[in-house]
Amino acid sequence: MTLTLCTPYLSHVFEARAIENQCYVLAAAQVGKHNNKRKSYGHSLAVDPWGDIVADAGGYDGAGTMSTERYVEDEDAVSPVEVPSIILCDIDREKINSVRERIPIQQHRANAVIRFG
Repeated sequence: MTLTLCTPYLSHVFEARAIENQCYVLAAAQVGKHNNKRKSYGHSLAVDPWGDIVADAGGYDGAGTMSTERYVEDEDAVSPVEVPSIILCDIDREKINSVRERIPIQQHRANAVIRFG
């Protein structure tokens, strides 16, 4: 997403998708200044099934979960974070199962009868 189209609130969209689908959401994003007219926001994310951000590559408004020494506060910099960068997170299958046991939405979906018209 470009810097003008994206806001820090976009992370809430990914958090909501993780919660409603009871899974991890991995969101890749470009970061940096591509030319004089275009900047990309950054903040590649990994979000767990509870909606918690477990990894954030950083972007124009902060270093995310990355080391702050890799963050550059310079408006003219090509990128505010070191690029290319890779974020890693563990996918905890027990956490997924725990969420699905506590909130069994799949069972509710399987028994739902939806009629239109």
